[in-house]
Amino acid sequence: MAINTRTHAVDILDYWQKGKHYADSLINRWQREEELSPEDRNLLNALVIGVIRNQSLLDHIISKLRDGKIDTELRNILRVGIFQILFMGIADHAAVNETVEGARKGLRGLINAVLRRTLREKENLLQEISTLPPQIQYSHPKWLFQRWQETFPPQELTDLLIWNQTPSKLTFRINPLVPEAQQIVSNSPNVSPLENHPEFYHSEKRPKQEWIDQGYIYIQDPATQHAVKMLDPKPGETILDACAAPGGKSTQIAAAMNNSGTLTCTDSNPKRIPRLAENLSNLNVKIAETEIFDWTESPPQKWHQHFDAILLDVPCSNTGVLRKRIDARWRLTPENFTQLKELQLSILNNALSCLKPTGRIIYSTCSIDPEENTLLIQEFLKQNPNLKLITQQQITPPQHQTDGAYAAIITKK
Repeated sequence: MAINTRTHAVDILDYWQKGKHYADSLINRWQREEELSPEDRNLLNALVIGVIRNQSLLDHIISKLRDGKIDTELRNILRVGIFQILFMGIADHAAVNETVEGARKGLRGLINAVLRRTLREKENLLQEISTLPPQIQYSHPKWLFQRWQETFPPQELTDLLIWNQTPSKLTFRINPLVPEAQQIVSNSPNVSPLENHPEFYHSEKRPKQEWIDQGYIYIQDPATQHAVKMLDPKPGETILDACAAPGGKSTQIAAAMNNSGTLTCTDSNPKRIPRLAENLSNLNVKIAETEIFDWTESPPQKWHQHFDAILLDVPCSNTGVLRKRIDARWRLTPENFTQLKELQLSILNNALSCLKPTGRIIYSTCSIDPEENTLLIQEFLKQNPNLKLITQQQITPPQHQTDGAYAAIITKK
């Protein structure tokens, strides 16, 4: 089974390399279809996630150990083998022998030679890591690293890269719409409250499924609360969560409204609506209605000047959550920022017509890049001189010890 697990890891990485699937979904599919044991599930997850997170570093090491052209299949096998030897603490014989045995016969001799050399040079390879350029040492695309050099001071940038390389902790929010949730969850010895984040807790292992099924908790990061706090939802208001799926912020809004008023939750993707509706129902949200709508299009007349407050948690680069979304750094391109900016401005302009004269819009991203945040809001306000910025906040992971996020409040003058 151990050999198969390594083979599964290589197969997943081969599929992932094609760019059509997220790593998490591939891992879940393999775990389910292959009926892996808990131990092999953990190993498979650690191998795939670890290799993707350390891709640049592993490829640098491979280039030192092997001359010549390396195809995708061979590269992924070597990545899996070297990652085990250098970073997982797996016994050398298991890391080498079982990785070699999982490969097709024509590659086994070469793989064995490279992995044996890795063992011989292990100490030197590990010592060299700290001398490598940051984008290799911490495995970020060179263009993204250079982009961030223009935004962050050197130490803050290094801290950000380190943060993105550190496996995230599991955090969740207690749902105040289920009265018994606070007492049941907070009394558990397996959870601890997060400092400076009321209602949020950390758990060393996945929380009880019962807590999730009963709507006691919702798994999310404290960074999600900043936009909702700026929105300041009040009981009795009519509020729009425009890009709502899967519903994490929607449920926070409903809780702040004490389930009193109207909450309209829209999303452009029909496939995400069922999960959105399920999460709202599961967390005891009584005031929400869901609807499919793409806010890059003009909104229907029924919504014009209809909402007291609008939350626009817009599609973005995800640069504030690269620690969790390990695919994102390798999928992102410089051109994406231009494309996203056009999309974000379109959503802002279309939502504006749906705001009551005394209403407020909260623009929100999970990005740490000014082009999607402060600079975009500046441009939007220049285009709309009848609007004003009330306040804005940029959350960065090293400084706040949470995911990255941005939020701004905009009202009419």
